Amino acid sequence: MARGHWLVKSEPGSYSWERFVREGSAVWDGVRNPQAQRSLAAMARGDLVLFYHSGEGRCVVGIAKVARTAYPEPGANDPRRVAVDLVPVRALARPVTLAEIKAVRSLAQIALVRQSRLSVMPLDAEAYERILSLAGS
Repeated sequence: MARGHWLVKSEPGSYSWERFVREGSAVWDGVRNPQAQRSLAAMARGDLVLFYHSGEGRCVVGIAKVARTAYPEPGANDPRRVAVDLVPVRALARPVTLAEIKAVRSLAQIALVRQSRLSVMPLDAEAYERILSLAGS
């Protein structure tokens, strides 16, 4: 079975890669956008996830993995909202900036470029691997 690939965004001032690594896992919740919620619901255990610092930085900084698939978001007033559990895998050899990603023609159609406000998005395997290659990973 093919592994899924995703990208999640977080403001480093609110929840940074460094904090994620220090804590060893995270409940990925607080996602309200319906399209991003569908992405959370579609994640499978073991899927690989690029961790992107939005706002300041604007770069992919690490790789995470889905440890627990979608379940009702704790404390959410909407029963349709879900969360997933993520665990860190490793930091990238070097961060890959949004400007670098936008400069690669084959990445022009990924949601990070086309829908900049989306916080959780799918990636195809080629885009995932291309971003890793930009990092030297």
